[in-house]
Amino acid sequence: MKEQSASHIRKLVVTGALGALAVFLGITKLGFIPWFTGASITILHIPAILGAVLEGPAVGAGIGAIFGLFSLLQATIAPNGPIDLAFRNPLVSVLPRILFPLATWGIYYLLSKWKKLPAVLVASVFGTVVHTALVLGALVLTQGSGILTGGDPAVTVWAVLGAIFVANGIPEAIAAAVLSVIVVAAQLGLSSSRSKAKINS
Repeated sequence: MKEQSASHIRKLVVTGALGALAVFLGITKLGFIPWFTGASITILHIPAILGAVLEGPAVGAGIGAIFGLFSLLQATIAPNGPIDLAFRNPLVSVLPRILFPLATWGIYYLLSKWKKLPAVLVASVFGTVVHTALVLGALVLTQGSGILTGGDPAVTVWAVLGAIFVANGIPEAIAAAVLSVIVVAAQLGLSSSRSKAKINS
């Protein structure tokens, strides 16, 4: 009973800490890396990936919800353009951020039976791609394709989506994979050290 209670407390603490990290990265703009395309690479989704991998789907979804609510609040208080205004809709700003950690955890759970770190790498890349796809899909469904094409009939939404995936989606997936593997490797090393210490004791 005590172990179960301690597990719930740990999950709440991890959710709050990583959720706060996502908000901190957003407020300070440290979560946005300038990129040659003009659109910054974001790492705000990585805390949700880490939460899902380290503590399970509920924690990942909780962190994603905090990330989404922050995005909704930011779009309401200080929008930077027409696309930001679209994030006032929770179907765009919140729902995709709750769903993508679930997909991340699912892939990690299936692959972790093989090897943990490769599973983290694949799940991080997959989760990032799902996050991008869900957000862009929600934008098109709620706002129409004009929000991405600028209303130019000569530009197809698929061309824009492809360009975004190549120019920003791939670097974001690489960043998520590298950072997630580093954090999880450190956590596994720490857990291993503690286990050895207990055995020695």
